[in-house]
Amino acid sequence: MISKPDKNKLRLKRHKRIRSKISGTAERPRLSVFRSNKNIYAQLIDDVEGVTLASASTLDESVKGSTKVEQAQAVGKAIAEAAKAKNISNIVFDRSGYLYHGRISALADAARENGLDF
Repeated sequence: MISKPDKNKLRLKRHKRIRSKISGTAERPRLSVFRSNKNIYAQLIDDVEGVTLASASTLDESVKGSTKVEQAQAVGKAIAEAAKAKNISNIVFDRSGYLYHGRISALADAARENGLDF
C-alpha cells in the first residue's frame, strides 16, 4: 500500500529551507506566521538576540472577524500596529513553509497596508 506524504512534514521541510536563507535582526525583524486549523499567529522575531519583539493572534480580544480570512487581516493589522509602537517599519516576511495564498497572503497584505515594508 502506497502512503500519502505527510503535509506537515513537507511544510516543515520547506520551512527549514526558508529559514536557512532568512533571518531577523533588531532593525529588520522576521515576521513569522503560524496557521492552525482554527487560529493564525504572527510574531516579530529578532533572531540575533533570540527574542520576540511583538506578537498578535486570533486569540487576542482585539482581533475580530467573521471568516478566517477576515481574522487573518485583523491579525496583520494588529501586528503592524504593534510594530509601529516599537518604531519598526522594515521586516522580513517568513511564511513558514505555507503557500502564499488565502490567510497567509491576507495577513501579509493587511500588514503592508498598515505600514510594514517588506
